[in-house]
Amino acid sequence: MGSPQRALARVDLGAVARNCAHLCSKLTGGAELCAVVKADAYGHGQVACAQAALDGGATTLAVATAAEAAALREAGIESRLLVMGALTRESLDEALAAGAEVLAWNEPFVRAVAEHATGAPARVHVKLDTGMGRLGTTDPEQARTVAAAVNADDRLELAGLMTHFATADERGDDYFPRQLAAFNEFIGPLRAEYPQATVHAANSAATLRDPASHFDMVRCGIAVYGLDPFLTDARAQGLEPALSLQSYVAEVKRIGAGESVGYGRSWRAERDAWIGVLPIGYADGVRRGLSNGGEVLVAGRRFPLVATISMDNVTIDLGPETDVRPGAEATLIGIQGEHEITCEQVADALGTINYEVTCGIGPRVPRVHAGR
Repeated sequence: MGSPQRALARVDLGAVARNCAHLCSKLTGGAELCAVVKADAYGHGQVACAQAALDGGATTLAVATAAEAAALREAGIESRLLVMGALTRESLDEALAAGAEVLAWNEPFVRAVAEHATGAPARVHVKLDTGMGRLGTTDPEQARTVAAAVNADDRLELAGLMTHFATADERGDDYFPRQLAAFNEFIGPLRAEYPQATVHAANSAATLRDPASHFDMVRCGIAVYGLDPFLTDARAQGLEPALSLQSYVAEVKRIGAGESVGYGRSWRAERDAWIGVLPIGYADGVRRGLSNGGEVLVAGRRFPLVATISMDNVTIDLGPETDVRPGAEATLIGIQGEHEITCEQVADALGTINYEVTCGIGPRVPRVHAGR
């Protein structure tokens, strides 16, 4: 066995592929799966996860930036590719050079895409804002005008009609159905007029919540990586978490009752205790908000994170007696023995969402991909 790694994220690409296959099995009406691999595949590693998603049945990939699209092309990925974020004139050139499809919701940007298009017609998706309040026009008539402008220009191809849901992950709310109804009203007359356009709206939560949102394609992000868009139990959704985060116990030391550990002396031992020191910290993505509130698995057992989490180290309370020795593997996300720490549990402790937990794992943490 080699030396332990100070911090390591293991990513099971087989789980990514199986999650995509599972999501495909849920789709209705011939809908296809677009796997969202933006933000370095939500911290899992963009290129490797993109290929695993395609292996699992995804037909399209989506990213947020032109640079992300270019990176996929440079890695040899040739699938259909959508850039969902706003683009400057410079980044528009980069996106189109990568053969990526882009979003538009006003005529000036449509003209810019046409002016920048070279070779084959640039493929454009028109976005209606049905209530998310971010990108897209809130005016259905303007969206129809934009779609007509794209369709009328030989340098362009109307590739899609889309929206995005704000509350699909809040089961039982009435806002999601209102957005869905508004989008249905918008696309109703356009289906026959633009049969080539892919109609898409659903994120991971909508995909699992309501088959009526599937249309021609769904855009799944968090579920691709085996995380629950409803922030409860991924396995109850038939998903396999793909990422685990490990460190190791670098030091085991004895402290007396009343002695403190770490910055600010935020934790003091109530009795004599053994403390384990792990060489991983908030620069690696172990958020400072877990100070005196998180857990770590060592030797198949749960131990509390104690004291203030620092940039490069965390400490755990091993109890008044311990058999843990330096070099023991420590799991901050994942399974060890009969215990598991999920991203959803970490997110709950932080008062945030599982997306932020994996996206926050720092670049100095190596990603090791296996399972394909």
